[in-house]
Amino acid sequence: MTAGMPEVSLPDAFVDSLSELGDKAGVLREALLTAPSVSIRENRRKPSPDYASMDIDGVVPWCAAGRYLSSRPSFTLDPAMHQGRYYVQDASSMFLSHVVNTLVGDSAAPLLALDACAAPGGKTTALIDALPDGSVVVANEYVPKRAAILKENIIKWGYPGVVVTRDDTARIARACRDFDVVVADVPCSGEGMMRKDKTAVEQWSPALVDECVARQREIVANLWDAVAPGGYLIYSTCTFNRKENELMVEHMVRDLGAESVRIPVEPDWNITPGVDTSCHCYRFLPGLTRGEGLFMAVLRKPGEAERGKGLACRGGKKPAGKKASRRPSAAAAVNVRDVAAAAAKWLSRDGGYELTVDEGRVNAVPGNMSALSCALSERLNVIHHGVCVGEIKGGAIIPSQSLAMSQALSIDAFPRVELSREAALDYLRREALTLPDGTPKGFVLVCYESYPLGFVKNLGSRANNLYPSEWRVLTKKDS
Repeated sequence: MTAGMPEVSLPDAFVDSLSELGDKAGVLREALLTAPSVSIRENRRKPSPDYASMDIDGVVPWCAAGRYLSSRPSFTLDPAMHQGRYYVQDASSMFLSHVVNTLVGDSAAPLLALDACAAPGGKTTALIDALPDGSVVVANEYVPKRAAILKENIIKWGYPGVVVTRDDTARIARACRDFDVVVADVPCSGEGMMRKDKTAVEQWSPALVDECVARQREIVANLWDAVAPGGYLIYSTCTFNRKENELMVEHMVRDLGAESVRIPVEPDWNITPGVDTSCHCYRFLPGLTRGEGLFMAVLRKPGEAERGKGLACRGGKKPAGKKASRRPSAAAAVNVRDVAAAAAKWLSRDGGYELTVDEGRVNAVPGNMSALSCALSERLNVIHHGVCVGEIKGGAIIPSQSLAMSQALSIDAFPRVELSREAALDYLRREALTLPDGTPKGFVLVCYESYPLGFVKNLGSRANNLYPSEWRVLTKKDS
């Protein structure tokens, strides 16, 4: 047992099941009793974090933006993480970046992608960064609390071409069948998380594995309908058994007509091929690869690809019984055109954004996703799309955190105040800030390391902290 590790007792039935892995079973079993690795992935559209404050221990071989850390810092107390400048993600999961880069190749054409089981957002943000600029991603999560976390992380990442939904996979497939790429990181028995999460050990059982298999079959059947001809489904789990991995891939090939796709990998990455299968599968086994347990396979839908076709999706009539949402009186009291014109001044001029005013919010979406966003809003439970520019209160527009985090923000739209690390943490705790003398009254963009952190409203005698209360950092000072 590694020093500092909690006592872990692996279930006997689980240990027995590892025999499927042959001579690698012993190495894996011992590795599951050691400390997990720590890694982060940079946001390629935002400034890199200050690595001087981190114990960097190498680049993740299959992801140029990934960095291993030799120890785990207090990420909660790093303002750069809250700015969306990096994402704390297991290195194995970063393999998705390599897979998508391989599938996209040299093409610069925007694509339509779906991350169907997206929370908390690690694979979604990796997908965003691997796709060509102008691509649109639908990120879905069925569980409400997890969907809220997904929405927060998507907003922090700052890419405007995202629609966040909270729906089941069957409804998504009925809403759109033209996704060029579908990521299905399906709910699984979590064997690959056992050294990272004690709950994964406590909850595991052979019955849980069988329950997961049944659920996974239903999900992949739904999602296969959502893949466009010539498109790809990327299937992944964080578990080791063949039932949820190789056998599921073979089911998709045999029963759904999928084609198994080979992804090139380097020998020194130590990625293990599939077990007892002719399909192309990729296993990340702790003790052999530096990261947690992961399984991934790529399936292609037969047919002629017409990339980006889904971006031309047109909205149809609203489903029967669904009523158009009513705007609150505050929004109704202002002229929509005036509101949109004022909000447009806060957006970068080269974005080609279209603005809407609904339910007291001003939203902006890239022009190439406008039709799709409208169509999905009619058919699915959309909880976020594009950029929430601001909220209408008392006839005025209050800029939102979504705008502060977004690459859609016009750099000169607001006065800016630079915060120290301590002041930045006070802001994230929603505490009062003291602004420098001479700071203009009104909305002010506060920054950390010269990059946006959020908004305050300077009243002169005090400044109202506008950081979202539900995001507030509860951790106190460094210990």
